[in-house]
Amino acid sequence: MSKRFTGALLVGAALYAYVLAAQPKARQTGNVIFVMTDGLRWQEVFAGAAPALMNKEAGGVTDVDTLKHAYWRETPQARREALMPFLWSQVASQGQIYGNREKGSEAYVTNGLNFSYPGYSETLCGFADGRIDSNDKKPNPNVTVLEWLSQKPSFHDRVAAFGAWDTIPYIVNAARSGIFANAGYDPLTAIPLTPSLAMLNRMKVELPKVWDGEPFDAVTFHSATEYLKARKPRVLYLSLGETDEWAHAGNYTEYLHAAHRVDAYLKTLWDWAQSTPEYRGKTTLVFSPDHGRGATASDWKSHGEKQPESKYIWMAFLGPDTHAMGERGNIGAVTQNQIAATFASLLGEDYATAVPKVGKPIADVVKLR
Repeated sequence: MSKRFTGALLVGAALYAYVLAAQPKARQTGNVIFVMTDGLRWQEVFAGAAPALMNKEAGGVTDVDTLKHAYWRETPQARREALMPFLWSQVASQGQIYGNREKGSEAYVTNGLNFSYPGYSETLCGFADGRIDSNDKKPNPNVTVLEWLSQKPSFHDRVAAFGAWDTIPYIVNAARSGIFANAGYDPLTAIPLTPSLAMLNRMKVELPKVWDGEPFDAVTFHSATEYLKARKPRVLYLSLGETDEWAHAGNYTEYLHAAHRVDAYLKTLWDWAQSTPEYRGKTTLVFSPDHGRGATASDWKSHGEKQPESKYIWMAFLGPDTHAMGERGNIGAVTQNQIAATFASLLGEDYATAVPKVGKPIADVVKLR
């Protein structure tokens, strides 16, 4: 073999290797588990329990010593780790978290109303809609990213939505979209009945109804996990509500406990995914609220258009296609309307091109090579 021919082969091989390296890598995410917890403030997410609210006057706390033993630590970093240990261990070390305004990372809603239905719709559709101006049980006129995905053959019958709040089926417009949705006190009957599921359905009937149309998060969460294990959807959307309900009630103790439980639920979902062949190494976890709350001891219980601070939210991402950049700081703002296109992009789907008015994917969350 001539030296010239050998040299040509080496150059060709080097060029081929360069082209392969320069090509975008295929997405590894095949599934998304998207959890929202209603009205959890960025202040607690990034700084843990607020000292100004751990008292009877502002936070309705009746046993301060016990609450402090659970969540009070000397530094904000230690307090947030006590409140949400999974978020500040696993997600912070292997994923990305946005929204700490103290570190130059803002995340906010764009709908201007700062309450639930507009926030859920903006999150799931990728844009705000002025027609969505109440929490009434009206079918969403817009197509959510869940519905858009479910129309694709690879996602057909593999998208499901669960909510504590019984308005969630209207937000995803289950009647039109055909997405499976279970919410509120409705029994779960779409999967074979197990002893665990029978008990959950029974609890929906027998537990005290503290809130109309919304059971305790535990019932909703465990119903969703029963479905997840039985049907193994590619997209599971789960909305929980106690963080908002206890805050409106001015009960800071139960608000913190609810946030702590949601963090434990995330860990349960993530651990299950990593132990299940269909999900291991192929699942992205997305976590966010629908809106924020007031920032002071006098208005933390409230949110809405008259509480401008309640537009500020947070968001977190953990999965195989997201760089481990941890808590973000000194970066441009991200917005609620970017979440839909971001998690569609993680699944290898271009929602932003299909629906040009949606917020664009958050580039840092998706490995764009």
